[in-house]
Amino acid sequence: MNGAAPTSVLHDGFLLLGFALGFVLLFRRLGLGATLGYLVAGAVLGPHVLHLVGDAEQKLGFAELGITLLLFLVGLELDPSKLWKMKRDILGLGVLQVTACGLAVAGVIMLTTSFSTAAALALGLPLALSSTAQVLPMLQSSGRLKTRFGERAFSILLFQDLSIIPLITIITALSRNPADAGGPPGWLLGLYTVAAIAGLVAAGRFLIRPLFRLIGNLGEREMFVVAALFTVMASAAVMELLGLSTALGAFIAGVMLADSPYRHELEADVEPFRSILLGLFFLAVGMMLDLGAIARDPLFVLSMALMLITVKAAVMFGIARLFGMPWRGALALGLLLSQGGEFGFVLFAQASHALLIAPEAASLFGAVVTLSMATTPFLMMATRRFRAEPVQTASVRDGPQNDCANALIVGYGRFGQAVGQVLQTSGISVTLIDTDVDMIDVAGTFGAKVYFGDGTRIDMLRQAGAAEAEMIMFCIDGDQLDAAMLSAVHETFPRAALYVRAFDRRAVIKLRDAPVNLIVRETFESAIAMARAALDNAGLSNEAITRAETLFRVRDTERLNLQIQSGDPSSARDRILTAPEPQEVKGEPG
Repeated sequence: MNGAAPTSVLHDGFLLLGFALGFVLLFRRLGLGATLGYLVAGAVLGPHVLHLVGDAEQKLGFAELGITLLLFLVGLELDPSKLWKMKRDILGLGVLQVTACGLAVAGVIMLTTSFSTAAALALGLPLALSSTAQVLPMLQSSGRLKTRFGERAFSILLFQDLSIIPLITIITALSRNPADAGGPPGWLLGLYTVAAIAGLVAAGRFLIRPLFRLIGNLGEREMFVVAALFTVMASAAVMELLGLSTALGAFIAGVMLADSPYRHELEADVEPFRSILLGLFFLAVGMMLDLGAIARDPLFVLSMALMLITVKAAVMFGIARLFGMPWRGALALGLLLSQGGEFGFVLFAQASHALLIAPEAASLFGAVVTLSMATTPFLMMATRRFRAEPVQTASVRDGPQNDCANALIVGYGRFGQAVGQVLQTSGISVTLIDTDVDMIDVAGTFGAKVYFGDGTRIDMLRQAGAAEAEMIMFCIDGDQLDAAMLSAVHETFPRAALYVRAFDRRAVIKLRDAPVNLIVRETFESAIAMARAALDNAGLSNEAITRAETLFRVRDTERLNLQIQSGDPSSARDRILTAPEPQEVKGEPG
């Protein structure tokens, strides 16, 4: 028996990953999204179809860590400056969409079924949420994410992610579970929530940030993964201890670090865990779908899915028109957000645990969400001809976003500071990245926002917005760079021009095969500037000084080219000026 458990784990893992890979690739190919692929793969593997993998509840419990990490990353995105810039759309469109759609769907459920008011609310409010995992990739693949239309859709999705927390609190307050009878009433849970949030924010400022600062000083990049997961787990455990949502704890953990210089590094480190566990979560949800209950009442599932899509699209259309959107764009926004979302599964499970709805109802409405997700790509394709005008007019952009700066500067020492300030005086937005914690702190006292992270990592650059940047400037020592790394950066982000600061000519020779636009030796230009000043003080004319500079530059370039060709820094010694050449340098006093 002891030897069977590992085999079972390997067997289940092989089937889960294999089916997930096949179905996700198929659904991606069909334009239906990865989320739906995971759900269908889980349903096929589960007890109601092939019954190849069992114990879905245990897998769901483990996979809920994916939701926890997703909420952590959502919180990590909530930089206060970004929220302030989008406040009208977030607090206007977002609030109205969640409130109006939630109440409208709950009202229809209450009028057309035998569910109680509390049960209708526990079902209707989660159904107001749309699928962030489905909508954002659709916007990105169509090139509309950075348009005004995309910004509005993202603002609504952002508020939906924020609203998960109060929705969880509402369901907890409505709980009829006898197991919770001895617990605090709903209003007291609300106070606990506020107190816990305040405590976690304080802990983040006075405990978590110093912890990351210590890790940064030690230079142990792997420890960032451990510390990030520890932060998520600790926050979730505190909330669980208070009888609150662990998802809320993870969300607050992200918010605690949203405006810290470690944000991009944490995103890059946590993202792979989030992706894998979230995929496992959707697989487990698919396995738990009660297909028997759905088969017994398919008309209910179909009618509820149609109701959900119609009500959400209609309400969203009206709200968008109220905010001045043209009717074509309003229709597109309504259809794009008409499906149910992945967090509906989480909230249905919580409502079932709170005895607000039966487990069978949770399965039925989980199927409603799944079916509504499947319709969105088809609805968008079917209405493409009617939405042609918004696509054409939405190409005007308001300018770069905070996370999509024109330039990325890796290394904010004395060299990078000068480069960054020159760019910003010309109105070019920059994202600054460095690994020197002390320098980051000093820069912060002067108002400069420098993120902590290893800018030589591809995933780090991607998190910092390199895919949208026009230029990437490596202002770190050349010894930290090599041609292979720069080639990988160029291949991954081909639209960005690459500029490199090299420590000396040896570094230039080392980077001779790198696909960069410019390599600048750190002290080269400053040395020439000092020499020009000295010659001017010696009384030489400007023409004589320029001749001297030109001679030096020509000989140095010849020498460097020969060294690059040979790969030997000791070659081309005859090009070095080791003695005065008065016939070329001497000029009349100015």
